[in-house]
Amino acid sequence: MLPPSKPADAARTRFVPDPVAVIVVCAVALTILGLTILFSASASFKQGPYYYLGKQLGGVGAAAILCFVMSRINLDYARRYAWWVAGAMLVLLALVLVPHLGVSVKGSRRWLGYGAARLQVSEFAKLAMVFCLAHYLSVVQTRLGEFRRGYLYPLGITGAFGGMILLEPDFGTAALTLAVGLSLLFLAGAKWRYIVPTVLAAVLAFSLAVMHNPNRMRRFTAFLDVEGNKQGGTYQLYQSLAAFAAGGTDGVGLGQGRQQDSFLPEAHTDFIFAVVGEELGLWYTLGVVAVFATIFVAGIMHLRRAPNLFHFLLAAGCLLLICLQAVVNLGVVTGVFPTKGMSLPFISAGLSNLLLMGLLVGVLINTARTWARVALPPGGRAMREVLG
Repeated sequence: MLPPSKPADAARTRFVPDPVAVIVVCAVALTILGLTILFSASASFKQGPYYYLGKQLGGVGAAAILCFVMSRINLDYARRYAWWVAGAMLVLLALVLVPHLGVSVKGSRRWLGYGAARLQVSEFAKLAMVFCLAHYLSVVQTRLGEFRRGYLYPLGITGAFGGMILLEPDFGTAALTLAVGLSLLFLAGAKWRYIVPTVLAAVLAFSLAVMHNPNRMRRFTAFLDVEGNKQGGTYQLYQSLAAFAAGGTDGVGLGQGRQQDSFLPEAHTDFIFAVVGEELGLWYTLGVVAVFATIFVAGIMHLRRAPNLFHFLLAAGCLLLICLQAVVNLGVVTGVFPTKGMSLPFISAGLSNLLLMGLLVGVLINTARTWARVALPPGGRAMREVLG
């Protein structure tokens, strides 16, 4: 058989989907599913079936605007203000802790706002940290083997953001922030002998923090015996697992679920995946997992085209913020991880996380537009630098 001609090869490659286009399609699909399930989950709420749906639609519209704006800015110009962005976000994180400025809910100060209008500052702080780290690590990329400049300083940046979030207290978001920061250090070329002790020290520090926080300690010990604590510390998780069991493979049907009707707290936010399991069944829940896996794989393919370390780390950080948050939420709702309030990207109700997701997707679209002009072949310069 004769080998295919070059024109045929070119024609065939034209039909290969762009990885970021795949991510955008997945994000839109998850958002539509979230709106559908949110309408179903809020049908029995005293505010009425359209209350949360209307708020979520407004959030989706605002996120779409932010996504478009972020996709059009010049990232190489914007990086000049990386330190200003990081400093401003750390100031906002500090203001959250100030009485009468930060909004306290259930013992945690995580929001700035007035009345019903609130923004969770830590959501945007995660992106600010990624932006700052990507800028710094690309500046010192020839000295990444040094302990002080190549590891200690960027670790300090990560610790500053994670520490401020931990003070709220928000253990889950602080752990996610640290995980993303250390991942970027690893991708930039930090040495294992620096990373491993840091991870062990972080695990020890978080363990001690949990042990000295009675509420978190009760959550953890209750998690070890879900059945025995179903009327106490694991009530929410028990009801979540009951929702999956009731849904089976085919689900009970949209609007027919019972768990969100006074049984499952936070059904429209952190535990909305359980509503998907009850009303739509196993195949839809596996579909949601598959869509997030597709986002991750498409993101990896996109990273191979990065023209330099700054763009590579920025896109990698955005991808990690989406996928690691999804892993944590899915793990919590299914009982793999202890209960932790963290939204499911694109699906859960909540303005702050929706706006963050719009910004993250906007950055990925921006990098796709920018890298297309560079016209590097797959397996570009930045990935070759990372892989050596």
